[in-house]
Amino acid sequence: MMSSPDPSAPTPAPAPAPTARSLDQKLDAVARHPFRAKFHLRGRDLATAQLKGPSTIRWHAYDLVARRLAPAEPYKDGKQTPYRGHPVFVAQHATATCCRTCLQRWHGIPKGRELSRAEHAYVVDVICRWIEREVAEAS
Repeated sequence: MMSSPDPSAPTPAPAPAPTARSLDQKLDAVARHPFRAKFHLRGRDLATAQLKGPSTIRWHAYDLVARRLAPAEPYKDGKQTPYRGHPVFVAQHATATCCRTCLQRWHGIPKGRELSRAEHAYVVDVICRWIEREVAEAS
């Protein structure tokens, strides 16, 4: 028999949103890996990021992560993220958020269970911060 939670017990505080500095530190660490360092926004992917703007790109990232990465066992995990075709795809490879194995290895998010809301938001923040830095560098 399951006991009901104690209503007088304090509820855990939600994890604080990552700061730009903490995201930059994580991105700098990931970028030291030779495979990750070769990814940059160019051509059509860069133009898409500039044209659509940060809020639209964030919505696309949220949606793509929800469909391709958030499930406990994503379809074709490890091969579900194309290398080009959308700035979010390029960013996922550059930030090691392309599959559940990379999420576990680089970001400490375990495989085999659905991403929590906080983890989903974190992944989107990492992707969008990388895109933001790429667009700023190109300008």
